[in-house]
Amino acid sequence: MDETISGLRLLTSLDFVRLTRVAGLRRQPELESLLSDAEVVDSRQVAPDVVTMYAQVEIEAVDTGRRQTLVVCYPADADPARGHISVLSPVGLALLGLQAGAIARWQGPGGDPSAAAVTAILFQPEASGDYVT
Repeated sequence: MDETISGLRLLTSLDFVRLTRVAGLRRQPELESLLSDAEVVDSRQVAPDVVTMYAQVEIEAVDTGRRQTLVVCYPADADPARGHISVLSPVGLALLGLQAGAIARWQGPGGDPSAAAVTAILFQPEASGDYVT
């Protein structure tokens, strides 16, 4: 997977710890790269326009303008039919840690490049005072 991101990647300290555990269970270079390159911030200090775990985000495909709402979650909670995508999926890894307005880039299942703008953070656990989800 080619994970090209435009914009700084921010992870909350809780997301960083939990994803580090996931990385220890699965050898996934893209996740390891995210963990090593991201800026880690306290969960209480993360800006409300950052994609964190379980944030509900609206994205717009760069090529088609198609909008969709997604929730980035852990693999056990993934349910693509409901818009819950695993953080280990190409889209999940590309979105996590971006701020609204940033462009995420990834390779689709067929190897074709995809890109989407983060147009809005509709819900972020930390912004609602939930620092443990």
